[in-house]
Amino acid sequence: MSGAISIFDAVVLGVVEGLTEFLPVSSTGHLTITESLLGLALDDPTVTAYTAIIQFGAIVATFLYFRADFARMVTAWVGGLRDPERRQHQDYRFAWAVILGSLPIGVIGWAGRDLIEGPLRSLWAVAASLIGWSLVMWVAERRAIQKYGEEDLGVRQVLVIGLAQCLALVPGVSRSGATISGGLLLGTTRVAATRLSFFLAVPALTGAALFQARDIDTAVAGWGSITTGLLVSFAIAYASIAWLLHLVAKYPITVFVPYRVAAGLVLAGLLATGTISAT
Repeated sequence: MSGAISIFDAVVLGVVEGLTEFLPVSSTGHLTITESLLGLALDDPTVTAYTAIIQFGAIVATFLYFRADFARMVTAWVGGLRDPERRQHQDYRFAWAVILGSLPIGVIGWAGRDLIEGPLRSLWAVAASLIGWSLVMWVAERRAIQKYGEEDLGVRQVLVIGLAQCLALVPGVSRSGATISGGLLLGTTRVAATRLSFFLAVPALTGAALFQARDIDTAVAGWGSITTGLLVSFAIAYASIAWLLHLVAKYPITVFVPYRVAAGLVLAGLLATGTISAT
């Protein structure tokens, strides 16, 4: 498989990214599958970089959707650094939760970059992760007590949730699925875990996009394709955020388990029969 990323490819990949980034189904896993179906080389560094870069479109959507929340958090955080009395404000504590929760993926992502960009790009890894992490999501919902809200998040909880986010470096796990599951296992409400997941996405995926940008070869992914992928992923993601927040508040994340398992089994079947290649 080889060839440049066309405008058509960019539109398809942008739609897939926008629809799946905030659902617990793994956007990276779905992008990897889609890239294979489009005939793109999964082991091409530019294709790997393109996957990370168009995810930035969804992050811009997150930032704009929660812009008032981000503004409050930044104001409270800066104010709290200067005034000890303001450190009890919920926005100050939540800002620290996002900062601390983002540290693990920065460290582990850097340390494991060769593994992430190499063997884990295999569709066999995606199939196994889609199925395997579904069990974790099911257990998390079964054990959920949903006792703690955002105001109850402490250093231990946010670091554990941050570590859970690192598991999403494996395509097929799902960043939102990992962070929400981690939050539920720690006793947080599903809504609190989901909101933290949204905010943790901003530094995590921004860092990934900036880091991977070094590998972009414009002969494979031209500026037209990059811009198209970013704009499409932004538009679709922005439209889906409110829907997802409503969905997660109303339904358990296990509603996605049947789809994940079915997708994993179908993918494994296609790989086993040689219909598609793993890389």
